[in-house]
Amino acid sequence: MRMPADPPAVLPPLKAIQAFEQTARFGNVARAAEVLDLTPSAVSHQLAKLEAMIGRQLFLRTARGVSLTPVGEQYLTEVSGILHSLAIATERASSDVGLDCLRLHSSPSFGLLWLMPRLEQFRLNHPDIQLNLSCSYESLHFSRDKIDVDIRHGLPNWPSFEVRTIRDERVAVMASPRLLARRPIAGAADLLDQNLILSEATLIKWPQLFAQHGLSRPDKPYSLSFDRSYMTLEAASHGLGFALESTLLARDYLARGDLVEITPALSAPITAHHLVFPRAHSNFPRVRRFLEWMQAELGHEFSY
Repeated sequence: MRMPADPPAVLPPLKAIQAFEQTARFGNVARAAEVLDLTPSAVSHQLAKLEAMIGRQLFLRTARGVSLTPVGEQYLTEVSGILHSLAIATERASSDVGLDCLRLHSSPSFGLLWLMPRLEQFRLNHPDIQLNLSCSYESLHFSRDKIDVDIRHGLPNWPSFEVRTIRDERVAVMASPRLLARRPIAGAADLLDQNLILSEATLIKWPQLFAQHGLSRPDKPYSLSFDRSYMTLEAASHGLGFALESTLLARDYLARGDLVEITPALSAPITAHHLVFPRAHSNFPRVRRFLEWMQAELGHEFSY
């Protein structure tokens, strides 16, 4: 006896899913409509259709915009990965099947100082993977911007994504050897009347470091300030002042002897750099291979 076939699963329209994702991302129907090239009423209609189909409320609507309900947050986590996988599958179908493109986005200083000098080794180890790297401090949208892995700087607060934090990173006081020869430093108090370079990008800055040693921030203004770590480290390497920066970013400067870490007492642990990606991306072989390579280069496992 032939058993009756199961009824096909009811799938929501793709337009409704796109309207939901963009509205969730911006918290604003009008902004989502602009991105999707639709009218706000059309987007609202798609959202209403989706909520009616699911039978649960996805958004809380206020005069200032919309925010996700707990059901909406869970739904966003699941459908974002599906939309991105669909975009990747479409891209693969239209491109050379012999190439697998790994698309990376990174904070600028990590991309320039740590990642760039090591990419050639990755290419030698994985010649079948094409690399695409972009850098900015903006947290890009994985699906829209076609990003596999985003290397972000800051405090980890991305609950919808897989986050792998680079461990054993510190901020430390560093200077060029010739500056230290002229102005030797024994402790934090010796820095109070020195030329200090302010790095606006670090999670721990000079006032916090001095406070840890029971000192107040010096009245003397900073000799230089930069909004990019690579500029701070380059200035310090030329003897322009003392820098408080990440030893991870300064690794090659320290290895070459262009900079010297003054003393471990003038350092502090930080968790500042993180590999962020949708959970579904861990199934991509190119992403798994990149993560394994990163672990080998760093010399330790990530923290989760």
